[in-house]
Amino acid sequence: MASKKIIVTIDGFSSCGKSTLAKQLARELNYVFIDSGAMYRAITLYFLRNHVNWEKQADVVNALQDITLHFAYNPQTGNSDIHLNDEDVEPLIRDMLVSENVSAVAAIKEVREFAVAQQQKMGEQKGIVMDGRDIGTTVFPQAELKIFVTADPTIRVERRFKELYDKNPQITIEEVRTNLEMRDYIDSNREVSPLRKADDAVVLDNSNLTREQQLRKALHWVAERTQA
Repeated sequence: MASKKIIVTIDGFSSCGKSTLAKQLARELNYVFIDSGAMYRAITLYFLRNHVNWEKQADVVNALQDITLHFAYNPQTGNSDIHLNDEDVEPLIRDMLVSENVSAVAAIKEVREFAVAQQQKMGEQKGIVMDGRDIGTTVFPQAELKIFVTADPTIRVERRFKELYDKNPQITIEEVRTNLEMRDYIDSNREVSPLRKADDAVVLDNSNLTREQQLRKALHWVAERTQA
């Protein structure tokens, strides 16, 4: 479809549908999809499993030395799963305990430097779609297409509740709302690489869009930048 390969970044708050759009777009363009959020979740899972005190810089630095991350294609789902030290942890990183702690872990300077270095290496050959919170501002400020996804907060809560309810029927919508509000605050106010829209990003409000409609918008923006 595209005459040249580019880097596409998709940033935004939790449960805005960033990963869904990124996966669709990568599949349509035959690009590599890199889920930066999964990387931070995998690091958080490792910290929780190994009782790492992430308030202590030395403990964080030591723990990161024992972490390797990579994505591997899962033929059963058609997606790329995150592997933590050669273990496929994709089914485990969406757990509520990880969700409750991932923003705090992701705000740590050493953690972000560790993840960003790996992400930038993955993008050297271009032809990638990466979603997260600081991809267009910190990881790939030179990206040819930056998309900032937004959605109405109430809709975001409903989406996240439906996603979690299948795995945990005991969860309440209030728990989900509180978790998202906390994550939004931490993501927007952290000292290192806070969530913000890049000056040259295009805004995609998908509150009332279907998945197909938002994909068409994104493909239009890609075409503008690859066929110019």
